[in-house]
Amino acid sequence: MRCDLHVHTRHSGLCTIPLLNRICRESYSDPEAVYRTLKRRGMDLVTVTDHDSIDAAEQLRSYPDFFLSEEVTCRTPSGTEIHVGVYGIEERDHVELQRRRDDVPALAAYLDERKIFFSINHVFSSLTGRRTDSDFLMFQEMFPGMETLNGQIPSINNSTAAVLARDWRKAVVGGSDAHTLASLGQTFTEVPEADGIRNYLRGLRHGHAETFGTSGNYFKLTSAVAEIGLELIREHPAMALLSPLFLAVPVVTAINYVCEILFERKWSRKVCLRNQFLGIPVADPLFEVTDVRQ
Repeated sequence: MRCDLHVHTRHSGLCTIPLLNRICRESYSDPEAVYRTLKRRGMDLVTVTDHDSIDAAEQLRSYPDFFLSEEVTCRTPSGTEIHVGVYGIEERDHVELQRRRDDVPALAAYLDERKIFFSINHVFSSLTGRRTDSDFLMFQEMFPGMETLNGQIPSINNSTAAVLARDWRKAVVGGSDAHTLASLGQTFTEVPEADGIRNYLRGLRHGHAETFGTSGNYFKLTSAVAEIGLELIREHPAMALLSPLFLAVPVVTAINYVCEILFERKWSRKVCLRNQFLGIPVADPLFEVTDVRQ
């Protein structure tokens, strides 16, 4: 069975870009439109992973092939921000996850106790800001899953995450991370032997899943940002006065793309050195370090 495990709707809240963080949404996708698009593109099951919200479930709970998930924005003990994908929850779990979002060890302990599968998302992406060495130690010790195929970040970032998941024996997760309808279902996670939601989630937990589909690229990102800008204008027509700023979108996304590549390069080297120090075998030449100077 196939499911896109990283999906956003209009319930993901406002974007984090300064000045726009009061008026522009992370996504303008309607939950019903998301559901129909995913089914049309071959997904057997549907979930939504909005940022710190389960409000999309109000429109989708009646579908027998829908299950509730969430992307929790967490603050680590080192003060960094991470996104944690949590799959197959109940509404009461959402309340407890939000209570623990600034205490990752407590959040992980709760999910372990409830036998709910969770993953660290876009681990080699600069999307949520800086990382620390202690963050990666926490990912290794506390997280049963790792997102290894994200449809919005460069392929090298995904490839490095896949290598790390193999070295650390983590279960893998893949999803489109779609904030618009265009890329929904182009990246997904398959559990071959599953015949329903319960067995699908069990397969995730036991590492029986495989990821398929496309990574991100500059053109996909630029198109998504432009589409969100157009949706902003549809919702707030007065924002059309800002339309000349659209000319800067290709430049901004180009800078972001370069930052993603540099972020991966820095942390793949650091994690490789740490693995070698701990005696963890290096499973792929992507993690071979030829120049360790910082």
